Amino acid sequence: MQFPSFPSTLLLALALHSGVNAAASSDDKAKTPEPCTVASSTGAFYDLRPLSVLPLEPGKKVAKGEKINDWHARGYDYHDNKANFTLNICAPLIEKKEDFEGVNKKLWQNVSAQYTFGSKIYSIGQESSNLTLRGRRLVLQYTNGSPCGGSDKKRSTWDDDEEDGKKPTATRRKSTIISFHCDKDPLATQAVATFVGTDPDECSYSFEVLSRAACITAEPAKQSVGPGAVFGIIAIIAILVYFLGGIVYQRNVAHARGWRQLPNYSMWAGIGSFIKDIFIIATSSCARFMPSRRGYSALNINGGSNGRGRNGRNEDENRLIDQLDEEWDD
Repeated sequence: MQFPSFPSTLLLALALHSGVNAAASSDDKAKTPEPCTVASSTGAFYDLRPLSVLPLEPGKKVAKGEKINDWHARGYDYHDNKANFTLNICAPLIEKKEDFEGVNKKLWQNVSAQYTFGSKIYSIGQESSNLTLRGRRLVLQYTNGSPCGGSDKKRSTWDDDEEDGKKPTATRRKSTIISFHCDKDPLATQAVATFVGTDPDECSYSFEVLSRAACITAEPAKQSVGPGAVFGIIAIIAILVYFLGGIVYQRNVAHARGWRQLPNYSMWAGIGSFIKDIFIIATSSCARFMPSRRGYSALNINGGSNGRGRNGRNEDENRLIDQLDEEWDD
């Protein structure tokens, strides 16, 4: 019996890694989708995050075509066209948010849709990023806005009662429903928000948004690590399997001891000897370029034409050694 070679071990590690990835992928599908995205049971995927207007980071330059303001929709026949709407998608309003009618001050920063009528500002929903597919319609709903009842509604609300320590009284509140539609026009550059209408109690407001972001897209692959990290993990697993498995085999089956427990010991030993020989050759080549000691260059190693041979060389060597000893003594 022979221990499998390194390539075979690598293939085994790849197969194991693929099985782990497949199991992880099935677990990812069961997880909650990212905010402002939704996937249908048939595989259709919608991502409305490009419609979210986020605050501009300090020092960052505005990119060409980047939207930095909230979305606006004209009220038209609503209150004789004197009430215009401002909304954001899956994010709070960017514009200044304050003094909303009947809304707790703590919630002002979370308002995602509002309209102004006269000197009063009405919230028509708090931030939400939970997209819903109703049939073939993509819908986003905001709730918990200002109290219902039109522009004459007083400020006493559930939240104010809570602050005063009184028993809260349930109050119907304004809400918003936004329906998104796919814009297939290739020349369209930005989304268009349109006010559709409201109910007689002025509690529920409907909008439509036409945008290319509302078209079906492919769900992006979820990968927690990059390709380089994945390859590194596979390589480490393969090396560990190769060496640990080989040591177990060589020790228990081949009864090897010491360094011979390593798998393919003869191959690794040959590589070590080759590296050692290369190192010796390299150091020997470098030693020739080093300056020699004073006095040795005058020696006649081969005897030269003086014919003294070995005896002459010995005399020269003895004379040089005596000379060096005298210099060191001084």
